[in-house]
Amino acid sequence: MKPVILSLFNDDFVIHAIAKLQGYEVGHVLLRNFPDGESYIKFQDNLHLNNRELILFTSLDKPNTKILPLILVAETARALGARRVGLCAPYLAYMRQDKQFKPGEGVTSVYFAKLLSQYVDWLVTVDPHLHRYHDLDEIYAIPNIALHATQDIAQWIEQHIIKPLLIGPDRESEQWVAEVAQIAQVPYIILDKNRHGDYDVDVSAPILGPYDGHTPVLVDDIISTAQTMLVVLQHLHKSGMKKPVCVGIHGVFSNHAYDKLIKAGVASIVTCNTIQHESNGIDVSWLLSEGISKFINK
Repeated sequence: MKPVILSLFNDDFVIHAIAKLQGYEVGHVLLRNFPDGESYIKFQDNLHLNNRELILFTSLDKPNTKILPLILVAETARALGARRVGLCAPYLAYMRQDKQFKPGEGVTSVYFAKLLSQYVDWLVTVDPHLHRYHDLDEIYAIPNIALHATQDIAQWIEQHIIKPLLIGPDRESEQWVAEVAQIAQVPYIILDKNRHGDYDVDVSAPILGPYDGHTPVLVDDIISTAQTMLVVLQHLHKSGMKKPVCVGIHGVFSNHAYDKLIKAGVASIVTCNTIQHESNGIDVSWLLSEGISKFINK
């Protein structure tokens, strides 16, 4: 029987695209809360899971509200006879705390990986924030694939930006910026950042003399508070360059970050559809489809 793919939190556009590409059946599950706040789970009546592959699809932004329903759905599917339960999480949370920076802190990336590994059989994600980890195998105990959106981003830049100059706002972004620049055959520069707090960031001023007439394109994996990009935008406005474009793989946009970027005078803000948002302009459905198929076809 066909594998079943279902969205837990309204990512319907992407799952229907994946289902069409791979011939999966789209399933539905009812998720609601009892009056006391506990979760209620019910798969659709005509969905037979016995001995079938189930693909759960949800980005893990706002993870604390999603992880318990995800676990309960996975366990319900097993109780109903699902052969395997895999997870496609285009955005994977709890990757930033990859060491103990201060005494008393928890290394939550390890704990979250241990938790998730107990309830799903495999994991597909897009560009997880691998900074101090070489790959997800260091913390996840299940088979996993970390896909890369750099090809899609490079193609978008080639199609939409004339004479781009890619700018990485910090050294962590270089792994993505350098690859996009190589694919698109465009120049790039990387800035230096010092973070003193969530909203307190210093970023070095870019040297832009050799790039007169270029369009600055800020590229990063995650746009969360956007504080780093906002500081870079201040430098760019002083330089007199063209209005910059902001490109992110994952548009988290916490605390009105998207509105702040708009008010800062950017030409546009574009993200991949790993997290549903009005800025989504780069479709990675085909990429996710290919990643999932590597597990389903085994």
